[in-house]
Amino acid sequence: MGIGLSVTTNETPDGRTIVHYDGQSFELTPSPGQVICPASDGTALHHSRSCTHMGGYEDSWKVYPDPNRDLWLRLSEAAPADDAPGRRAFAEQAGLRNGQGRPIHKVCQTCTLVPLTSVGKIRTPARPLSQAIAAFDRAAYASRLAEAKSEIAQVVQDFPLDAWPTMPLERYALGTDVFRESFSYRMEYGTRTLCDIRGRSAGKNIIYWSKKHGAWKYPAEYSDEVDAWNRVRAGFIQAFESARDDGIAYVDAIKELRMGFTIATKAISCYVPDALIPITGKEHLHAYAYHLSGRDASKLDPFASHELLKQLVEDDGRFAGWHLYEVAWFLHEWVNPKPDPTILMVAPGKEGRYWSDCLEGGYICAGWDEVGELTRFASEEDFRAGFEAADPHGHKPTNSAKARELWRFFQLRPGDRVIANRGHKEILGVGTVTAEGYRWRPERPEYFNTVAVDWDTSYAQTLPVAQQLSGQKTVRDVPADLWQTIQAGRQGALAEAERVIPDDPLFDQLSGLLARKGQVILYGPPGTGKTYASLRFALRWLSTNLDGSEDVDPVAKPGTLKFQKGLNALHQAGYLTQVTFHPAYGYEDFIEGFRPQAGGDGGLRLVLRDGIFKQVCEAAAANPERPHLLLIDEINRGDIPKILGELITLLERDKRGMRVTLPTGRAFTVPSNVYLLGTMNTADRSIRLLDSALRRRFAFHELLPDTDLLDGQKVGDLDLGLLLRELNRRVVKELGRERQIGHSFFMSGSEPLDSEADLAAVVRTEVLPLLQEYAYDDYSMLSRFLGQEIVDVQAHTVAGLSDERLVEALSAELQESAGE
Repeated sequence: MGIGLSVTTNETPDGRTIVHYDGQSFELTPSPGQVICPASDGTALHHSRSCTHMGGYEDSWKVYPDPNRDLWLRLSEAAPADDAPGRRAFAEQAGLRNGQGRPIHKVCQTCTLVPLTSVGKIRTPARPLSQAIAAFDRAAYASRLAEAKSEIAQVVQDFPLDAWPTMPLERYALGTDVFRESFSYRMEYGTRTLCDIRGRSAGKNIIYWSKKHGAWKYPAEYSDEVDAWNRVRAGFIQAFESARDDGIAYVDAIKELRMGFTIATKAISCYVPDALIPITGKEHLHAYAYHLSGRDASKLDPFASHELLKQLVEDDGRFAGWHLYEVAWFLHEWVNPKPDPTILMVAPGKEGRYWSDCLEGGYICAGWDEVGELTRFASEEDFRAGFEAADPHGHKPTNSAKARELWRFFQLRPGDRVIANRGHKEILGVGTVTAEGYRWRPERPEYFNTVAVDWDTSYAQTLPVAQQLSGQKTVRDVPADLWQTIQAGRQGALAEAERVIPDDPLFDQLSGLLARKGQVILYGPPGTGKTYASLRFALRWLSTNLDGSEDVDPVAKPGTLKFQKGLNALHQAGYLTQVTFHPAYGYEDFIEGFRPQAGGDGGLRLVLRDGIFKQVCEAAAANPERPHLLLIDEINRGDIPKILGELITLLERDKRGMRVTLPTGRAFTVPSNVYLLGTMNTADRSIRLLDSALRRRFAFHELLPDTDLLDGQKVGDLDLGLLLRELNRRVVKELGRERQIGHSFFMSGSEPLDSEADLAAVVRTEVLPLLQEYAYDDYSMLSRFLGQEIVDVQAHTVAGLSDERLVEALSAELQESAGE
């Protein structure tokens, strides 16, 4: 029997039993010491008489003793869930029959094993392991496997193992003039079929040449680049020997490679191909090990996780004869821990003039050729310095905005999507990024930067007026609602596998923090969209984790009726609760307290009532397989230690389920499926001033002004993104980063302002008063923020400019400071 058919059980801190079987996760309702089989032709084993699937009269049910409380376990391990004959054979032998005398072959998924969509931050695969293995077409990967073997052989030939002891640093590192000949370049860009390590931090290579600083970059523990390279090179050699002779887990002891897990993994997969399954993401390793065995590998060192995963695969006879690259591709296809792709819209030249080249060549192209080939930059920092040095726009703020566009383009990975557009309303096609990825094509007339894609022109369409593009951008992020519109406009039926949701980095980050800590505070300057972000997150996170049990669109556009209906549905179902803290808010409102209530004699009496949080906890305890989220707006405006009371201890993940006695004598516990998301304005109070006990128990995620939402959006000649970027540069210089101006000041709903009258009104009635408060009516400082034409320092007033003149003055002030 493969290990995937064995059953693993784990206890949660609050006493729940999580069962892992055939790559799926369930919550077990323990056996009461007997099992029930239906009177009719039902084929499932039950633990509860009140189960909604129990049909027929109760006196016709078949009840069997279960003294060891393990019949569910023995039935599950007898055969896979889809092997009904195998399970019936066990039931025949154990005497488990329904009311019609037929052997049962299922375990009820309502009253016995309840399916879970996720455990912590690890989502359950869509189908069981046994089904996924049966469906995996190894023949379809034959040519890819041959190419992988060829690339491995080429690496070993070009960088032979016996040459490593004398390999010079320039032969290893990125960033030098001969970067294309380096080992790091080969690992990152020259072996596209092998495990992907493109992107991420430049530090993954441990040592590299920084063009910006004109110096070698390496960990601070080394005295110079010679010392660094001698020790890192020795570390690689030791890793190859350990992987070959001792076991892959021994590589964890090589401290010189601890910063280079990804490149070390890929290098070992080339020189010692049978040492590990070629997977370079730690979170992927943990997820795969869990899905294969139910074991938590997150506490293991990374190469010990590699050893565990390989052992699990070797112990499962169904993988016998598979190449380790085939195993890696299967695992990625079966359960991708990060399934949502990045989706970018890219214009293939002005008015789409290079679309025919892109369609025929199987790529998307972008300009800024004067910056040069992007793989020559060892880090994003070097790239930005190179972009600024090339100065393609002759305007520093514009260069900064456009550099981000090109870097986003360069960071596209296999499986991501590219939407080609012409102008503001025409969609030309949608492409899926292929393994080749980024390529510099100097043979083209211009637009040398390209990314390989597989085009699908059935998406060609004209966008509806309400969703036509605004602003001047070559590369732009695609919001979920626009992607839904484009998918809906596709010609022909859309396969289920193509119904993807755009990747949302903030969603991924908050999901991970909630899984780890249980409670998170979003903090940042005014106008950065903290409440907006918390509501967007709540809708998507809850609807995703509820797995469609509520009729909610997870990516409904904020401000729309569909968005509000989704939030209302989650509120009514009890999964989402909102509260706002304020100075008068107290323990009695949040946990419990006595409140006056009219008595029968016309007088008042005090009645003990549960507070908001206690109500949430009781609802969550009654529905433990579903998440319950509490949003706390303006969390820092309340007296937090007073409001939370003894709850501050129970919030910790390892204290969930622990019972405490409240001052009223009643017991209280915080279930593990309760999560808190708060918002905090740093202009009111710094997180440094928060109670230290609170800071230890909450994760904090900062939201800063997002100029990307405004870049290219013009009011008259004024680019809103450049305006906000320059204004905040001045504010930070005078007052610090916590007093910046948020992007939402320059937006109406989810769209940027588009008229001089609206922009002038916002500057006069919202931005100026806030800056006056920050400057304590210091008009000299205020003029340094907005310029002397707008602020009269001598008269201590703001000039009474017309709407049009105010916008012109802001634009002129922006241009004047462009080179600073």
